[in-house]
Amino acid sequence: MTHTVLVTGVSRHIGARVASVLAADPDISRVIGVDTVPPPSLTRDGGISLGRTEFVRVDLRSPDIAQVIAAADIDTVVHMSLVSAPSRTTGRALMKEHNVIGAMQLLGACQRSATVRRVVVRSTTAVYGSSPRDPAVFTEDLEPHDGPVHGYAKDAAEVEGYVRGFARRRPDITVSLLRFANFMGPGVDSPLTRYFTQPVLPTVFGFDPRLQFVHEDDAVEVLRRMATEDHPGTFNVAGAGVLLLSQCARRAGRASMPLLAPAFRMLGDAARRAGLVDYSPEQVRLMSHGRVVDCSRLEAELGWKPKFTTGAAFDDFLRSRRLRPLGGARR
Repeated sequence: MTHTVLVTGVSRHIGARVASVLAADPDISRVIGVDTVPPPSLTRDGGISLGRTEFVRVDLRSPDIAQVIAAADIDTVVHMSLVSAPSRTTGRALMKEHNVIGAMQLLGACQRSATVRRVVVRSTTAVYGSSPRDPAVFTEDLEPHDGPVHGYAKDAAEVEGYVRGFARRRPDITVSLLRFANFMGPGVDSPLTRYFTQPVLPTVFGFDPRLQFVHEDDAVEVLRRMATEDHPGTFNVAGAGVLLLSQCARRAGRASMPLLAPAFRMLGDAARRAGLVDYSPEQVRLMSHGRVVDCSRLEAELGWKPKFTTGAAFDDFLRSRRLRPLGGARR
């Protein structure tokens, strides 16, 4: 039985939802949510109700996280605190510190703990990179031809290395590593969702990449199951099917503006400086080559499939933003 759960990253949408779902489980005694700032539900109306979640302000880069784990006799850790884009105020260097150093401190605290017996880590399919030499579909065991060398994806790849090392040193702890496709849904605010709400969508000339999404409801359900059951291993998580970028644009009722790759990058730099949309280098590669993963391992392990396909997840996001195809009904 899961008794006391620690959830990191509860100030962000998915982390808050996971803490809320776990706090509603009568079989769980305590849920402790940690982050550097309070969750929205604790600071203003309209946020997610965290129920009986206890919030503790902790910077994962500090040794304080070990004290929280020890004081509360934590037995399950759900690590959601992976920042996907630098803020305008803190920049890339602090983002990397938070992602990589924070994960190192957390895993170090778990390694020294006598009570932790299950660790769930949120990662991303971005660790596979995006390359013209990629396989049609990535399974968890395939190595990328061109691994990530920038930003969020590189951070996630480094964190995964530390997670594998931790699993070797503590084989008595169940370690679940979840590689999520891009989150999509009414409450998701990400570089990709902001991209699709622009009036005109810049695209890379000559490319129409395949994309996959995972609905936030399905992501929360996977994390809930991993936090309350033993499922060791690495798992891809995405909705069934794919969408071409051109199909996404049509569904969103947005015109596309094809640009040569250098112009796309220049526009991205300008948009990032203005704080509009983050066109990171890995985002440019995704918009060129796309990425598709196989999720059969997850479905076999859980005996469960995501309720939302990639297309249905994207459509639910569009409805929440009141976006619809140009000219009325979709053809």
